[in-house]
Amino acid sequence: MGTVGLAFGSATSGQGFDVATTVSSIVSIRQGVETAWKDQVTSLQSQDTVLSQIGTDLSTMYSALTSLTDFSGVMAQKQGSSSDNNILSLSSASSTATAGSHSVVVSSLAKTSSMYTSQLSSSTASVSGSLTFQVGSGTAQTVNVASGSTLADYAKAINLAGIGVRASVITDSSGSRLSFVSQTSGAAGQLTITGGLSDGSGNALTMNQGQTGSDAQLTVDGVGVTSSSNTVSGAIPGVSFQLVSADPSSTVQVVIANDNSSIETAFSTFVSAYNTVAKELAVQSKVVSGSTAPPLSGTSTLSMLQQSLSGALFGGTSTGSIKSIDQLGITVAKDGTLSLDTTALESTLNGNFDDVVGFLQNSDSFGQNFKSVVDGLGSTSTKGVVYLAQQENTAKEKALNNSISNEDDRIADFKTRLTSQLTAANQILQSIPAQVDQINKIYSALTGYNTKG
Repeated sequence: MGTVGLAFGSATSGQGFDVATTVSSIVSIRQGVETAWKDQVTSLQSQDTVLSQIGTDLSTMYSALTSLTDFSGVMAQKQGSSSDNNILSLSSASSTATAGSHSVVVSSLAKTSSMYTSQLSSSTASVSGSLTFQVGSGTAQTVNVASGSTLADYAKAINLAGIGVRASVITDSSGSRLSFVSQTSGAAGQLTITGGLSDGSGNALTMNQGQTGSDAQLTVDGVGVTSSSNTVSGAIPGVSFQLVSADPSSTVQVVIANDNSSIETAFSTFVSAYNTVAKELAVQSKVVSGSTAPPLSGTSTLSMLQQSLSGALFGGTSTGSIKSIDQLGITVAKDGTLSLDTTALESTLNGNFDDVVGFLQNSDSFGQNFKSVVDGLGSTSTKGVVYLAQQENTAKEKALNNSISNEDDRIADFKTRLTSQLTAANQILQSIPAQVDQINKIYSALTGYNTKG
């Protein structure tokens, strides 16, 4: 600990000393004990910043990997195409679909049953009576015409009744009529309408058949299929398609394929995420002579992160023909980063797709092992390396800050006492000349000797 000297000249000069400066110098020496603690807090906070970023980037890598290792992820996605979109348009191919080609012949489209009345002069013409509606084999339901109702009023009443029939008023140059369309497509929605309506003059309105409800007729790979709707699901497992037109003489090829493009993008995202973490760890490992070492340099946390990640690249069991990541077009550079050859990956996907899936998704596979390793390193798991390092740093910082706070309290108390003591001492020093003068006067009075003569 350093020392502080008091500069007040001759003890009898009455000059005293600068109490504030002296106290400040002494307190500064006492505060020196906190310097090492504060330096440690600063170092730990620097580590926290780096650990937080690594934790975030590990989470990003985990998400990128999950898209490849989850059963419903990108490896399960399918894409499809139709050889003639004018006849059949593909709507979707779910993860349950199987890659392959299917032959479809559309003989007829599904039709929705409709009926309509004879014409009146306008939509505001009044009508009377009631109609009973039956949709397919469903329960017949009657809708009465309220007194003074127009065609538009009756159409609204039918729609509000919720009987499975949509009513509307069609108006053209020859007049207006009521139209009824079944809300169930295909043969099962065939409309039967009984009862009768009359115009304001008591003339009966006739009921006419618009379109007869019928199911779509098609064959899929030679198997006859009927569909009440022109949107067909289930004829090809996991695939939904729309029938656009019928042509019994044409065969449409529906091709379901693995979504290699999305898979390659997912692999590229994973490689990029891995490289981000690998480069961060490399920066923390690099110590330049004459420069401050990176926050995580020499820590067990850094060593564990590097060893675990690099080891995971070669972990897990092989599946079929896939033994290692290089068969997926992934190679490891000297600096520890990865590179992806999409052409090589495309070739493997085309030739051994199921083995690639197994390599990523089977129990104890490369993909599942790597996912487990990353989860055990990050900050989202309470057992993760980064998480535990952050918790340890937090505990250390709390202890150090408590020590600093307690020391600050002691120094503040010491400063108060020291200021009081030095102020008293300074007052004594400043009073010495007056005391000496008083003594001289007493001495002169007693001896008759003038000390100043």
